[in-house]
Amino acid sequence: MQNEEQVWRLVEEKRDDFVALSDRVWGMPELCYDEHRSAEEHRQMLEREGFRVTTNVAGIPTALMGEAGEEGPVIAILGEYDALPGLSQEAGVAEPKPVPGETRGHGCGHNLLGSGAMLAAAAVKDWLNANGMKGRVRYYGCPAEEGGAAKGFMVRSGAFDDVDIAISWHPACFAGVNEPRSLANTRIDFTFHGRSSHAAAAPHLGRSALDAVELMNVGVNYMREHMPSDARIHYAYLDAGGIAPNVVQGRAKVRYLIRARNLEELRPLVARVRKIADGAALMTETTVETQVVSAVSDLLGNTPLEALLHKNLERLGPPPFTPEDHAFAKEIQKTLREEDIVAAYRRQGMPVDMNKALTTEIVPVEAQGAGMIGSTDVGDVSWKVPTVQARGATWPIGTPAHSWQVVAVGKSNLAHTGMVHVAKAMAGTAIDALQNPDLIAKAKEDHRKRTGGKPYESPLPADAKPALGMSLAE
Repeated sequence: MQNEEQVWRLVEEKRDDFVALSDRVWGMPELCYDEHRSAEEHRQMLEREGFRVTTNVAGIPTALMGEAGEEGPVIAILGEYDALPGLSQEAGVAEPKPVPGETRGHGCGHNLLGSGAMLAAAAVKDWLNANGMKGRVRYYGCPAEEGGAAKGFMVRSGAFDDVDIAISWHPACFAGVNEPRSLANTRIDFTFHGRSSHAAAAPHLGRSALDAVELMNVGVNYMREHMPSDARIHYAYLDAGGIAPNVVQGRAKVRYLIRARNLEELRPLVARVRKIADGAALMTETTVETQVVSAVSDLLGNTPLEALLHKNLERLGPPPFTPEDHAFAKEIQKTLREEDIVAAYRRQGMPVDMNKALTTEIVPVEAQGAGMIGSTDVGDVSWKVPTVQARGATWPIGTPAHSWQVVAVGKSNLAHTGMVHVAKAMAGTAIDALQNPDLIAKAKEDHRKRTGGKPYESPLPADAKPALGMSLAE
């Protein structure tokens, strides 16, 4: 307990610097693989804190790693800093109000995620120095979580080969251990090539690539009836072939996102979607080429690490929100629907309380969430090394991720309070593990049992590369 309180004090001492880092990154929202300024902010902070910095991890210009300490176990703490398109929003305003000249925003709180994770790593570094302990702590700056699967490329490159355990977190409505559930997924671009012609004078000479895309979409829609109930398929047009209706579209491009409970269920779904694309090309006398943009594994839990993280959260208690935080949260909550709030409680397996705007407790470990789930490239790290994630309470209850409301609270005191709170939980978990080799051994044994002792197999094709400059519609 004494050592945990010591590292929590170290977190608190560094609070202002890392709150400032989070706010700077909030103010420079950058998309998938284009987080150059945000990554540079993180690099400078790592150097200022005395970490040994490696850039261009896995050949990705915006991926980096900072290490401190000597010998002993390696504890990885994972951070992110990518934003989302179409979510520009002024801070501290409880109504939609885009920032003039800006189209992007931190609608998933990754400005907080990266800064909070590095804050935890910096506190562990100082704790190691103060106590003369052997061990290494690493901060991994991971770009492109929103669609780019950067962690998968980093794992595949060997960046986690010597890591003993990995710790991460994500902003949310509640504070607690993240239930290790996510969907494996892959993103594939299908580009159809036809033949342009004058749509009135010579339509018979054209072969429409847009027709092929639309037929593919129809085929996939019919496929939806015959998929596992928790599988999901989404699509977006990247190129509809132009804006002239009197020209037969000679080229069209669509991106498909295919999700399933695990890789075993994902692979046959992908094969079926590919067949539908081939069929659409056959029907329209076009050709189709495909490119895998990204692919991620489902999350793998780890019982010993989850118990350790929960112990730290319980000792900390809930985030110390102020009356002003609760008042601002109430204003944001007025912009939400009742079903948003109810859904947030159900996802956590918590009883609904419509009178509460901010969490006042730690989610019990026995709580069982319900409802739909998303995907994350943390899944690939979790199949490589024992991994645990926290949820940090950084926005009002009911706030949907990927929303303007998340951007609006991203620089508020309540967001900063939740970020610092979860940084303490992660730092305490890290030093508990560093002091207890048996615990790391138990985490590794739990991991071995869950994987069946099989080595990690990347869901990315061998020839897949990070989609630098990846197209994300604004």
